Amino acid sequence: MKGYLYIFGTILFTIYGQIILKWRITKLSWNMPDGNLAEMVRAYLSLLFDPFILSGFFSAFLASICWTLAMTKYEITFAYPFMSLSPAIVFLLGILFLNETYTFGKVIGLLLIIGGIIITVEL
Repeated sequence: MKGYLYIFGTILFTIYGQIILKWRITKLSWNMPDGNLAEMVRAYLSLLFDPFILSGFFSAFLASICWTLAMTKYEITFAYPFMSLSPAIVFLLGILFLNETYTFGKVIGLLLIIGGIIITVEL
């Protein structure tokens, strides 16, 4: 059972990191400038030290720790298909919290991902 917690910890921390980065970049209306390298580095560093952005990077680090622990419990061929849940959950959260658009094709793709996970893990 602990192994599943590690897998779902990986998914949770990965999703948090992606959603918080997108939310914060949008909230700040941040764009990488087209100027010289010094301007680009300065702009990126100002974003990098934002507390929300840092929390997203820290979340990715925690996801890596959870994944390392999951690898001590399961074969990668068993555990990795669960990672396909991340795009599906991000899709739903993006619609709910980030006002992202969805299309019929995206919904069909989401259903195919879920079906693929079930087939891979169960058969």
